[in-house]
Amino acid sequence: MTDEKTAVAAVAGLMALAARTAPKAKGVDTIIVRVLGTKDLKKLADAMSAYGKSHRLAFFLRDAQNILASDACIIIGAKGDTTVGIDCGACGFATCAEMAKERKKRKKRTTPFSGPNCAVRMADLGIAVGSSVKTAQNHNVDNRVMYTGGSAAVALGLLGKDCTVAYAIPLSATGKNIFFDRTV
Repeated sequence: MTDEKTAVAAVAGLMALAARTAPKAKGVDTIIVRVLGTKDLKKLADAMSAYGKSHRLAFFLRDAQNILASDACIIIGAKGDTTVGIDCGACGFATCAEMAKERKKRKKRTTPFSGPNCAVRMADLGIAVGSSVKTAQNHNVDNRVMYTGGSAAVALGLLGKDCTVAYAIPLSATGKNIFFDRTV
């Protein structure tokens, strides 16, 4: 392993720590974090490619190539069905109980993510992702937040059955950032 790859692996751990310790509503942690190894990077890229081909979404194929070229990848997800209990209505339902009831009706996933989701938990996810990429930036590790990789990780069950929404953050340390100047 090169010095750069060793450093990227260490930063991936620090990114997981940043996501875990990021502020969360009412102090309740619904964030799920996983750092993927080489074997799982291939599995994730294959799932992204398959989804992209079957749905004719070229950006899934492009992002899958980025995942394969990465040194590491961190996946950050949330248990979006865990409500905060404040009946804010941001999820589209008047009460948290109504949202929970609607979730129980929706058994089969037909979209990359399942919903409805608590909007406050989705904000928690965004804060965790932001804290994580800030850590990568502080250590000069190139990265990109990917919906595509997160949705494939959820479909593969890489974050467990309770994860409703996730984002992938592939990491790279090369002479040029592989996540920019991309086609499609």
